[in-house]
Amino acid sequence: MTAWTPGELAVLTDSGSLNLSAGDDGQPGAEIGTVVAGGELYVRAYRGAQSGWYRAAREHGHGRIRVGAVARALAWASCGTVPLAPRFIRSACEDRFSDLSLLAF
Repeated sequence: MTAWTPGELAVLTDSGSLNLSAGDDGQPGAEIGTVVAGGELYVRAYRGAQSGWYRAAREHGHGRIRVGAVARALAWASCGTVPLAPRFIRSACEDRFSDLSLLAF
């Protein structure tokens, strides 16, 4: 896995959302809320694990993101089904989003 550059992290942190497309089918993707915590990018599943993009990302295991000048192919990794996300991720989400009840951590 390639680490994010400081410039990419700045764009990702400032944007608050990105375009995510799962798999290789060329679909336009979905606008997804994000947070950056601990130098890593986390995406918000607004409708939880039932979100269409979340199911597609899990099924395909890879895809692309785009925000500003940042465009990357990525492999998806789940934070798991642990009820409480690591404190630094949860804190970043609390700072950015008003309703945490629908996040899929």
